[in-house]
Amino acid sequence: MTHAVRLVLGQRPDLIVLGGDYVTFGDRAFVGPVAELLAPLTAPHGVFAILGNHDDDRDMPAALTARHIQVLKDARTRLEVRGEALELAGVRFWTRRVEDLARVLRKAKDTVILLAHDPRRLAEAAALNVPAVLSGHTHGGQVVLPGVGAVARRRFPILAGLGTRDNTSIFVSRGIGTVYVPVRINCPPEVAMVTLKRQSQI
Repeated sequence: MTHAVRLVLGQRPDLIVLGGDYVTFGDRAFVGPVAELLAPLTAPHGVFAILGNHDDDRDMPAALTARHIQVLKDARTRLEVRGEALELAGVRFWTRRVEDLARVLRKAKDTVILLAHDPRRLAEAAALNVPAVLSGHTHGGQVVLPGVGAVARRRFPILAGLGTRDNTSIFVSRGIGTVYVPVRINCPPEVAMVTLKRQSQI
């Protein structure tokens, strides 16, 4: 993780988004140490985090917040980046229904980017005409078997990279960790840099 932090800082991003699952199965012994490893992250427009299904709702957010990382738990914040107004809306892993996402997005006036750990939230984002979704990791796509592919593809239509549904685009990061088994197979870890452009330029 220290190497990943150095890679991020070396790119000098405008803002940093952390996609969740900082520990495995809510193991609270690692909450503080992981937050401390992430503490050096800094960007002109802030460092933001959402929670994954392995994160608890209390200790992990508190540890990240103490390191000046803003945790968006079914919440939204407004930024102005290079003269463009953005609204980052972060949802918890368990926030799934269209009406619940709509509540988080209510009265948003600027371009919205939905931060959702689970890439399946693409369906709800598309129903709400959200232009872009950033998702935290591949949900089992870290193991890609020759001839079989990623078993997780049966559940998650987009395991890594770009995807679309209707007018909504999504980017799913492969992340840097592992799931279920402590190795990655045919799925190298990544620290992703996403460049946003005006809609007319896409």
